[in-house]
Amino acid sequence: MNHTEATETVQKDIKYAFPADFWWGSSASATQTEGTVEGDGKGPNIWDYWFEQEPNRFYDGVGPAKTSGFYTRYKEDIALMKEMGHNSFRFSISWSRLIPAGTGAVNQKAVEFYNAVIDELRQAGIEPFVNLYHFDLPMALQEHGGWVNRDTVEAYVKYANTCFELFGDRVAKWFTHNEPIVPVEGGYLYDFHYPNELDFGKAVQVAYHTLLSSASAIQSYREKGYNGKIGIILNLTPTYPRSQHPADLRAAEICDAFFNRSFLDPAVTGEFNPVLVELLTKDGYLPSMLDGDREMIRQGTVDLLGINYYQPRRVKARESLPNPDAPFVPEHYFDYYVMPGRKMNEMRGWEIYEKGIYDILTNVRLNYGNIECFISENGMGVQGEEKFRNEQGMICDSYRIDFIREHLKWVQRAISEGSNVKGYHLWTFMDNWSWANAYKNRYGFVSVDLANDGQRSVKQSGYWFKQVIEQNGF
Repeated sequence: MNHTEATETVQKDIKYAFPADFWWGSSASATQTEGTVEGDGKGPNIWDYWFEQEPNRFYDGVGPAKTSGFYTRYKEDIALMKEMGHNSFRFSISWSRLIPAGTGAVNQKAVEFYNAVIDELRQAGIEPFVNLYHFDLPMALQEHGGWVNRDTVEAYVKYANTCFELFGDRVAKWFTHNEPIVPVEGGYLYDFHYPNELDFGKAVQVAYHTLLSSASAIQSYREKGYNGKIGIILNLTPTYPRSQHPADLRAAEICDAFFNRSFLDPAVTGEFNPVLVELLTKDGYLPSMLDGDREMIRQGTVDLLGINYYQPRRVKARESLPNPDAPFVPEHYFDYYVMPGRKMNEMRGWEIYEKGIYDILTNVRLNYGNIECFISENGMGVQGEEKFRNEQGMICDSYRIDFIREHLKWVQRAISEGSNVKGYHLWTFMDNWSWANAYKNRYGFVSVDLANDGQRSVKQSGYWFKQVIEQNGF
C-alpha cells in the first residue's frame, strides 16, 4: 500500500466534524526520546541511575541513553510532524538536562537545544505545548529524599521559573506535571519506578509535595505576568463499579478518590477530595503540611487540563479481609473486577473501552466547571509491529486507526453536548523508549527502526491522521 492508497481508507463524507481551531497533534517526553549524547552536559536522572544499577529490570536491557535520538534529529522529526499536519506538539523539558544537579548552574547546551526545538516548531506552524516534569527527577535531588523532601518543591519552582524566563516569550501553553499519580504509584506503592519503596506514608507525602509544587509554579507564572495558560496533565481513568450494590458503589468511590480525584480536585477546584481526606485521617496517613499551604493550593488552580486516557478501571467490593501485616495500599478498600466480554488489546493487557473518554469529558463538564481541556494522550501500544510492514516498507496499523477513530467519535459527541475539549494528541509521535518496558510496545505514528540507525518511516495511521486533520474530521 502506498501513501495515496493509505489515505483512501478515510471516508470522504465528514460525519464527525471538529471545531475549526481544534488542536491536532501528538505528545512525547524528554527522557523517552532525547537520548544521551557525549558532551551534552546532561546530569543523571533517576532513570539513568536505576538502569545503571539494575539493567535487568528493563525490557531487552535497553536503557534511556539509547532512545529515539530526538536530541540530534529534532529537525527531521519536526519536518515529519509538519508533513503529517500537526498544529501542536507536547514535549517535556528534562530537568536534569537543563539544571544537571537539580539546583544551581544551568546547562547552556540544553538552553540552546530547547530554544532550537521551540523555534523549529514555531517555524513549522506547530504550537509548542511544554511540560515541565515527566517522571524524571534529577538523581542529585533523589539522593536527598526526592519528592518526600519538601526542599524538592522549592527546587522545582526555581526550575520552573528558569524555564518560564528562558522560553516563556515563545511558549503559551505550559504544564507543571504529567500523570503525577504515576511516580506515587510506581515509586512508593507498586515497585515499577525508582526508588522502588513500598511505603504508603511516603506515597502520600510525595503526592502532596507534587501538588504543592504545581500550585506554587502556577502562582509564580501568574505573578510574573506571562501571557499564556498553565495547567497540569492527569491520567484520568474512569472507575466503574461491578454493580449498583452499595458495597460496589462505595468501592468505586474510594478507588476514584485515590487514583483520580487525589490530583483532579485540588488542581481544578483548589480543594482536597473529602472522601480521600476522610480515609487518610482514619488510617493515620495525612501528609505533613505547613501554614499557608492550603491557600497556595486554593490559589494555584489550573487554566487548562490535559487528560490522558488509555483504559478504564473496574472494581468491586473486597471479597476477603486484607492482610493486616502487608504494606498498606489503596486496594485495602476494593478489589479489581474483570468484566466478562471486555474488548482487549491483548498485546498490552489493557481493556479497550472507547466510551470511557466521553465519560471523563462529561464528568469534567458537569462537576469541574467545564474547564478548558484537551485529550493530551490516548494511544495503543503494540508489540511486534514489524510483522505488519508491507512490501513498500510501511507498517499497516489499521488496528491503531480503528482505536483512534472510535475514541474520536466519543470526543466529538462530548463536544456536541457542550464539553470544552479543545484538542486531541496521540501518544505518541514516534515509537519511543517507554520506561521499564523500553521498546517492547510501540505507540507511534512513526516507526523507529532501532536496528537501522533509528530510521523513521510513517505508518498507515500517520497518513490517516493527516487526512483527518486536513478535513478537520472524518
